Formats: sequence, structure tokens, C-alpha cells
Amino acid sequence: MLTADSIGVRRGGRWLLKDVSVDVAPGARIAILGPNGAGKSTLLKVLTGEMAPDQGQVVLDGVDMAGLARPVLARRRAVLPQASVLTFPFTVREVAALGVSVPAFPLERRAQARLVDRALSAVGLQALSEATFDTLSGGEKQRAQLARVLCQLWACETQGPMPLLFLDEPTASQDLAQQLAILQVAGDHARRGGAVVSILHDINLAAAWADRILVLSRGQLYADGAPAAVVTSAMLEDVFRVRLSPGALPAGPVPFVLPQTAVRLDETDVVSSAF
Repeated sequence: MLTADSIGVRRGGRWLLKDVSVDVAPGARIAILGPNGAGKSTLLKVLTGEMAPDQGQVVLDGVDMAGLARPVLARRRAVLPQASVLTFPFTVREVAALGVSVPAFPLERRAQARLVDRALSAVGLQALSEATFDTLSGGEKQRAQLARVLCQLWACETQGPMPLLFLDEPTASQDLAQQLAILQVAGDHARRGGAVVSILHDINLAAAWADRILVLSRGQLYADGAPAAVVTSAMLEDVFRVRLSPGALPAGPVPFVLPQTAVRLDETDVVSSAF
């Protein structure tokens, strides 16, 4: 479905990403982990076509993404950015409806309204549908934007192949119940044959939800594999610079970490290397 080959992004004389290769297949649930400044959001922008790489190529459905028109991209992928700024007094329903109001989706009004209702229900904002965006809490604003993205995603499904869903820290400002609900919605899309790529900061959530984890460190791909193979003591020391031994759930090979047992490493500490 999507392949990024030897991606590099250079800004201000330094490489934000260097020689990163990623493939995204139908049904995939991929979590991107890494410390601040590792290149996670930059990689997501390249994979979505928002940013052109200085090196390498991104191919979507066999076509170089750089040559795809915006309406084509709008039908093939939906993106929730890390932050969205909205200065007009739109209601929550109006924000969600932005996802189906672009020219790429020639849906009649009743079909649009059904998608909006479905999206608001999925993110738990039915009761706030007529509230203005500026009166919402930070977590509610993020969920309103997610409703917009879901409207676009589901409209994409009516236009052709199952689209890709990209999420940049969708759980960052959410309580535990909403975190699980958001990842459930994303997982449902993958089970229907779509693909989901999400940046997450919570290692436990990533390990429990994803079937594949990418770890970025200093702009390079440190690890790519199943959670049990990626979330290791060596990775936590090398990448996050904490000494911590992951456990494993008895029900299956799902690793977990207990942050309260972590020891932060100084720059002078010698750690193992998986490169």
C-alpha cells in the first residue's frame, strides 16, 4: 500500500531523518516510538505527503506520492496532526463536518450528516455537538478534530480502496478511558482492511495496541518489529536512556514497563548498542 525507501530530511544543516525505510501494508497497526526530537512527526509528515523528503521516495499504490494531486491524497489517507488551531466559533458538529465537505467527496447532505453523527458517537462527543470549539477542554478539542478525521476516513472508503489513517499523538491529552476508545476506533479501521500509523509516547499503550513498533532515535530507525522483540532493556537504555527491565503479560507476549522502577541514565553512562 505505502512504501518509504531511504527517506532523508535535512533542515538547518542537520538530518532530521536519515535513511529511514518503512512499509505499510493493509491491516497494519503500527506505532512509532522515540524520545522528543527523534524525528517521529517529521516521518509522519513525509509518509502523509505533507512534507517532501530531501532524499528517498515515498510510493503509494505504486505511484510516487510527490506526483499525486491533493484530491487524490484526500481520498487515500486521513491525518490527525499533533495540534490544530481553530480561531472561528465553529460548533463541534461543524468541525467534524469539515472532514466530508471537501470537493474530493461528492456526498449528498444526508450521507454527510450520517457520517458526522457516526464520528461524534465514536469519539463520545454527541452531547457536545452544538458546543463551540473554543469552549472545549484540550482533550475534547483533540477528539473533535479526530471526529473530523474519521469523517474524512469514512468518506474515503466510499471513494475507492481502504484508506490509511495517520495519528500524531492521539492519546496525549486524553484520560485512560478515552485513550482506549481512540485506539479501539483505530484498531477497528485496521481490522476492516485499512492501515493505521500512530505516534505514541506511552510504551505500554503502544505494546498493547500495535502489532508492529517502529523506534526512532536521532533521526534513524533503531528498531522495527513486534512489540515483544522491540521493547527490550537494551532499547530502553539506548534510546530513552533509562535502565528498566520490561515484564510480560501472562496472557501473551505483550511487554510492559513500570516507569516507577526506572533509573534515568546520565550522558556519561555507558549503555549497550543495538546498531
